[in-house]
Amino acid sequence: MKTNIGNIERGIRVVAGLVLVALAATGTVGWWGWLGLVPMATGLVGWCPPYALLGINTCKVKDHQA
Repeated sequence: MKTNIGNIERGIRVVAGLVLVALAATGTVGWWGWLGLVPMATGLVGWCPPYALLGINTCKVKDHQA
């Protein structure tokens, strides 16, 4: 898996995911808040499956993995 998410977007995904999960855990929002685990996970890993399928790459640094 090559990194296809840039650093700024990764940070935004992690923060947004944490906020949604925290809101769900405190009961402020419904069950859908747990969907924040998805952007949090993709932000931590640095790879987004839909981006890979669509050929999108927001990462400025070229990954030299084979």
